Amino acid sequence: MISDKQHINLHLDAHTVGLDVERSQEVNYRKAAELLNRRYQYYLKLRPNASAEQLWMYTALEVAVALQSDAREKSLVPVETALKHLNEEVSEALNS
Repeated sequence: MISDKQHINLHLDAHTVGLDVERSQEVNYRKAAELLNRRYQYYLKLRPNASAEQLWMYTALEVAVALQSDAREKSLVPVETALKHLNEEVSEALNS
């Protein structure tokens, strides 16, 4: 039986992280690692005297805020759809 997981190594700054991930998620993990490395490098240039720990904290905080913002926007989609539908019904009722 073929396993639906595979072992991958991700490079985050000077660290290598080995993980067993779902095959279907491999690309997402690799893209996430690329994003983290780009943001880490950004903060390294912005704060060259900061420790690696501080740089990772800035990186993690930025990614977490982006995740929260994205989740909030997605949770508002059903509300916006319902409001649009309700506004259409009100307009139709007023125009009749």
